[in-house]
Amino acid sequence: MKKYVLIAILGILMVITAACGASTDSGEDETTGSSDEQETLTVTHELGETDVPKNPEKVVVFDFGILDTLDKLDIDVTGVPKDAIPDYLDKYESDNYANAGSLKEPDFDKIAQIDPDLIIISARQASLYDQLADIAPTVHLGVETTRYMESFKENMQTVGNIFAKEDEIDQELQRIDQSIDDLNEKASSIDTNALIILANDDKISAYGPSSRFGLIHDVFGVPAVDEGIEASTHGMNVTFEYVVEQDPEMLYVIDRGAVVGSESSAQQVVENELVEKTKAYQNDNIEYLNPDYWYLSGGGLASVQEMVSEISKSLD
Repeated sequence: MKKYVLIAILGILMVITAACGASTDSGEDETTGSSDEQETLTVTHELGETDVPKNPEKVVVFDFGILDTLDKLDIDVTGVPKDAIPDYLDKYESDNYANAGSLKEPDFDKIAQIDPDLIIISARQASLYDQLADIAPTVHLGVETTRYMESFKENMQTVGNIFAKEDEIDQELQRIDQSIDDLNEKASSIDTNALIILANDDKISAYGPSSRFGLIHDVFGVPAVDEGIEASTHGMNVTFEYVVEQDPEMLYVIDRGAVVGSESSAQQVVENELVEKTKAYQNDNIEYLNPDYWYLSGGGLASVQEMVSEISKSLD
């Protein structure tokens, strides 16, 4: 009888031990699974909402303003479009970075091969959003010209949230705000009107407030010689007779040809017999802005600061 009682007690103990072991194993699995699962956040952007992993390791960037921001923050990227990289970002031409295609024609096969954790795009790739989103989480972080600084700061804060760089972003934005305040004060004291043109081979387009380059007027405080310029991405087609008619005191020129593969010829085209009649030419106030910042990138921590600096120097 005692033998049977002992066997029964041992059996009960084995069942209890096994149950405790199963419970302990289950708890360890749940903890490991929780720690291995990467934290995500939902990013609201112009094209929708996207769940993005925090601190993504493999990032493909199609916007050069965002690229110069990540570069300034020492955040590594995996792939970039290498067809027209701005000179100040030429390190990304090296074999250390995958070639993700061109600004308007991404290499979808290469991007799929990279298997990125995040793809960042802007207006030039917007029509391809669905195709890119099928490969990896994709967010649109382009600036809106009608609210340039607001959208720029929103984009920077999004970058800060994704890569845990909130403090660094805040510090950089404070520096830029101070530079803009100084520029506004300078612009208001000088009160020099200006015209912005994009030179594209032998053609020119004018840009005014709320346009692609309108932050010169809207944000930096330089008065526009013509408030009625049609606001659009591609500018308003004009002639040099129009430039003479407006007779700006300052003429800002952005040379598209210098950054899209053709030779820079803007100065030869712009400084012709007609333009020589303007106040801008006669007072040596024709400024050729760096197209790397103004045409290719913009909207980044580095490019916006350089844009402020260029306009500020032009008013000295």
